[in-house]
Amino acid sequence: MSRILVVDDEPDIAVMLKFMFERDGHAVTIAHNGLEALAALGLEPRDASKPAPDLAILDVMMPELDGYAVCARMGDDPRTSAVAVVMLTAKGDMRALHDRAPNVAAHVDKPFDADVLREMIAGMLGSRD
Repeated sequence: MSRILVVDDEPDIAVMLKFMFERDGHAVTIAHNGLEALAALGLEPRDASKPAPDLAILDVMMPELDGYAVCARMGDDPRTSAVAVVMLTAKGDMRALHDRAPNVAAHVDKPFDADVLREMIAGMLGSRD
């Protein structure tokens, strides 16, 4: 069982992803903005007892901190720097930013096909085992 962090300010998307990945046997934590994501990761406030997820799915455009700011903070911390990140965005042309973020494993445009995303995540988590 892998741990997945889902960060999206759209509750319907976050709940759908949680349901989908829990059905596949993963433990899923939801955060609704960048600050909640940092807390869930144990980055702010600092809490080394919180286990790092195996994978994080981050929405790009969120209140408080956007997905790239969260991704950058993850990359700066040794506990979370190796966590694979999948970026979700409704903005079609964000790949230039994606190329600058070293821990971003994939970039997925919204709306996305849930089955395709599920297969992608399964492949990514399978390669980390």
